[in-house]
Amino acid sequence: MQSNPEGSGIAKRWTIKRWIALVAAVLICGLAGSAWLLLRTVDEIGELSLAAGEQTSVTVVDRNNRLLRAFTTPTGRWRLPVAYNEVDQRYLDLLFAFEDSRFYGHDGIDGYALARATYQLAANGRIVSGASTLTMQVARLLEGPQRRSAYTKLRQMVRAVQLERRLSKGEILDLYLKLAPFGGNIEGVRAAALTYFAKEPRRLSLGQAALLVALPQSPETRRPDRHREAARRARARVLARGVRAGVISQAEADRANIEKLPARRHPFPVLAAHTAEQELARAPHRPIHRLTIDRDLQARLEALLAQHTASLGKRLSAALIAVENSSGDIIARVGSAGYFDAGRFGAVDMTRAVRSPGSALKPVVFGLAFEQGLAHPQTLIDDRPVRFGSYAPKNFDETYRGTVTIREALGRSLNIPAVKLLDAVGPGRLVGRLRRAGVATVLPAGSAPSLAIALGGLGIRLEDMVRLYTALARGGEPIALRQRLGDAVAASPDRGPLKSLLTPIATHYVADILKDAPPPPNARKGSIAYKTGTSYGYRDAWAAGFDGRHTIVVWVGRPDAASTPGLMGRTAAAPILFDAFARISPRREPLGAAPDG
Repeated sequence: MQSNPEGSGIAKRWTIKRWIALVAAVLICGLAGSAWLLLRTVDEIGELSLAAGEQTSVTVVDRNNRLLRAFTTPTGRWRLPVAYNEVDQRYLDLLFAFEDSRFYGHDGIDGYALARATYQLAANGRIVSGASTLTMQVARLLEGPQRRSAYTKLRQMVRAVQLERRLSKGEILDLYLKLAPFGGNIEGVRAAALTYFAKEPRRLSLGQAALLVALPQSPETRRPDRHREAARRARARVLARGVRAGVISQAEADRANIEKLPARRHPFPVLAAHTAEQELARAPHRPIHRLTIDRDLQARLEALLAQHTASLGKRLSAALIAVENSSGDIIARVGSAGYFDAGRFGAVDMTRAVRSPGSALKPVVFGLAFEQGLAHPQTLIDDRPVRFGSYAPKNFDETYRGTVTIREALGRSLNIPAVKLLDAVGPGRLVGRLRRAGVATVLPAGSAPSLAIALGGLGIRLEDMVRLYTALARGGEPIALRQRLGDAVAASPDRGPLKSLLTPIATHYVADILKDAPPPPNARKGSIAYKTGTSYGYRDAWAAGFDGRHTIVVWVGRPDAASTPGLMGRTAAAPILFDAFARISPRREPLGAAPDG
């Protein structure tokens, strides 16, 4: 019996055709089923809410958009606002190479990656590579944790397509950079960079960038502060992928692989803490508060106050405000000697506390006498015991110098001449002049201004003392202080329009005398015009000064108003004032020239 090769070939071709038809039928059914399931999923899940991506940590930033302080979200997360153009480009290059190389070419689903992953799964019996795009990951992060299943993956694909239709690629990338998990309560690349490297993500080393790319895939098991080897291996895989993708060289990867991994989490910055809390209370729903403060100067002056007060006494605190004379912008505001120092009542903001000014108001007393023609710097006045009814003032050192010039009386801060001049000027006129210049004072309940206010017999806040001395620095013309960027410089509603504190010539006389006041030890004479003050009972020590560009006022004392024997403005506050000016700039701006006439 002979075989029939032609019939065998026909049968073989028929068998192949049946297999092709069968596979085609299965594919068609699969596609139809997938399409039906996809449509059903779209109908079931509706539109994707972006609300979860809108919630970020409230941040307080300085005049150059640098972080001063951040607050956790209501759920206790550190999630700081960030945009893709604020992140190191090498981080983005590695992110795309490792997670989604066709991010800018797909519509939410990478068909090529999906087919590759399916083939590898069928060929190897296990998942070799994923097909999740960055858009799909954003969809997962927006919806929150869900049980892993084929339906969940399909749902993410639908959500990814929805996202691509609603948002630009840049907006989707921004959401990923803000929401990606990095271990613990750290979310987003900016919070992660600050936590692990104590730096903004704008400039990362290659090793740092690779680690931040690797962490979101398994944030808890790759945390470098807990699982160093796992973090090291994950970083190496990201670098190897970057080499294969051609975004970095092998030599660069080798150098990055030997970079040290962070061993601990860094705390977030807490600069201008009191001011940040004040701004948050004023506008709790504003996501970003932009201040006029300069972060570097703020940090230097906070360290300065902590250093000085540590040598003065255990319970003492200190406060300081620095202002630009031309704009009224507050460039540094330190509320205490240490925000977290409970022993010094560090949480109390002493820039807003009412305290006695001691002799710090004397320049205005003398200035009013100059303005009214009652005195001139060379006028002679007696420094001898005197009584005004029942009030008998004494000099601080309880000695008397006889006949002195007005220049010497103010330069030495003699009490008797100051009270004599205030008696001639009138205490009410002094308080009224301060008020019209925007300087608020507090008198004891039911009392009228008296001669005692020349020596500190009223209350004043440090921020008002700054207003006073800024006006002196500006030739007598006051300016409203500003600490929020974007706010117009204007008088506060409760104080009305600002009017001059003193005439230009009276202010010049005052400044010319104050610039020759004896400086504290080791300070340069004549670099700033300044005045000190010490309140009754050694409770408050003040130093206020200015040059042609800046005004700074310093207060030292106990927030509970307890006495500190020996506490004086010249020895406690003045050294801080001079050091603060040195930390602003090594060179002083000259004071203004004498006015014409």
